[in-house]
Amino acid sequence: MKLRFVWAGAVAAAWFAAPALAAADAPAIDGRELGFIWVVPFIGILLSIAVMPLAVPRFWHRHFGKVSAVWAALVIVPFAIVHGVPTAAYEIVHLLLLDYIPFIVLLLALFTVTGGIHIKGNLHGSPSMNTALLAVGTVLAGWMGTTGASMLLIRPVIRANDSRRHKVHVFIFFIFLVSNIGGALTPLGDPPLFLGFLKGVSFFWTTTNLLGEVLACSIVLLAVFYAIDSYWYRKEGDSAPDPTPDSTISLEGGANIILLMGIVGVILASGTWTPGIHFSIWHVTLELQHVLRDVALIVVCALSLKLTPARLRSDNGFGWAPMAEVAKLFAGIFITIAPALAILRAGKDGVMAPLVALVTDASGQPNDVWYFWLTGILSSFLDNAPTYLVFFNLAGGDAGVLMGASAGTLAAISCGAVFMGANSYIGNAPNFMVKAVVEEAGIRMPSFFGYMAWSGGILVPLFILLTFLFVA
Repeated sequence: MKLRFVWAGAVAAAWFAAPALAAADAPAIDGRELGFIWVVPFIGILLSIAVMPLAVPRFWHRHFGKVSAVWAALVIVPFAIVHGVPTAAYEIVHLLLLDYIPFIVLLLALFTVTGGIHIKGNLHGSPSMNTALLAVGTVLAGWMGTTGASMLLIRPVIRANDSRRHKVHVFIFFIFLVSNIGGALTPLGDPPLFLGFLKGVSFFWTTTNLLGEVLACSIVLLAVFYAIDSYWYRKEGDSAPDPTPDSTISLEGGANIILLMGIVGVILASGTWTPGIHFSIWHVTLELQHVLRDVALIVVCALSLKLTPARLRSDNGFGWAPMAEVAKLFAGIFITIAPALAILRAGKDGVMAPLVALVTDASGQPNDVWYFWLTGILSSFLDNAPTYLVFFNLAGGDAGVLMGASAGTLAAISCGAVFMGANSYIGNAPNFMVKAVVEEAGIRMPSFFGYMAWSGGILVPLFILLTFLFVA
């Protein structure tokens, strides 16, 4: 039965794309012609991601892929009817080849490689040791991704604190730092920044331009964490016997460490090597270096699977379900976001003119404070990758200008998307993954709103301070 559906989908896709292949010039969407109704599916899928895992968790766990497909269909089918199949096909192929596939391939490579690195042994979860682990994780997040660093370190942190009675705060700050803020160091760190890299932002731009913001947030949060952890550590006194006594720390899966460095090298090469060779598929221009980048990352995945003993992935609790969920949900997100991006490209001539006016002053210059907070607020409850993309385009979408004359605006958008993803469990994918792993270990994490009490009391004042220091 499933095979029939696969073949039916393939035939439908071929029929759908055929007019685009035949057309001499498949036009892009003209955002000036689109009303706000076309943005509703995008809002709908993001609200589904935010609300349904909490409201109907069993349904969501079994049918999230179908929910994503329904929202995507609510864009594809009406758009093909109203604006023509060639234009609809072109927009989907454009998003698929230039945005979705590179995005998913990078996540897959990081997820596969980090899943083959196992930290063996145990440490004692003292305040100084916990603070050091969080600091290391924050740095690693920028180079192996917030998902990779979170999944690599969360189990060692759980083992280090398994004799502690008061330890929930450890995992809350872990989400703040490792699962979010540390990801601002490079495009590998967090999906929004990789989307910016795909749009032309240079690889080390975030490292050099956001380092001050990352350091400020990290130092403040590590200091606050050390104070809180020291208070509970002293209050606990003698803890219960440690079920996992201290032992020598060692790394297993060394081949994956080499492959991780290979991922960094591949991404760097694709951003610096420009042979000038390009070709078109369905009116979409592809550059050779970007195609070779994605092929190389797939080869890295294959090598990781071949070179990593199955035992290491088992010890890490490695499984494909999180990656499958991301792939299905983002397929829907990238399709539904297409009309919204077209409207934003229309600027003052589109239906989102009031939003354009909000982030610009009377002289037409960008208001970086509004860019920071609007990007951040939406990233707190929706997904920070498409949110970044929306405001990146709202700011003009020209990477060269945004890295130069409008560098402050790009920094505000980047910090808002990455940092404020920590404000709720649903702000960034690793947040929920960490929560799930911790609760699987028998540790009760705060509820959705309980977590937000922590983030509201600690992160929001920090972001207000950040606004005065770096944005305003």
